[in-house]
Amino acid sequence: MDMPPKSVERLERLRDITEAASYAEVMRNALRLYEAMIEEVEAGNEIFVKRDGVIAPLAVFAG
Repeated sequence: MDMPPKSVERLERLRDITEAASYAEVMRNALRLYEAMIEEVEAGNEIFVKRDGVIAPLAVFAG
């Protein structure tokens, strides 16, 4: 898979902070999470985060 250098850096960072055994493990986990989020959004649900005690919508899919 060809990826721009910035994407490779992001992949390396995620591997390091999650202590994943491989880039493939990072990608599998990312795809599972992405799929779960897409399913929730398609079902009409919203995804929220809590930061400093404040609950706000997660704007991952905001256009």
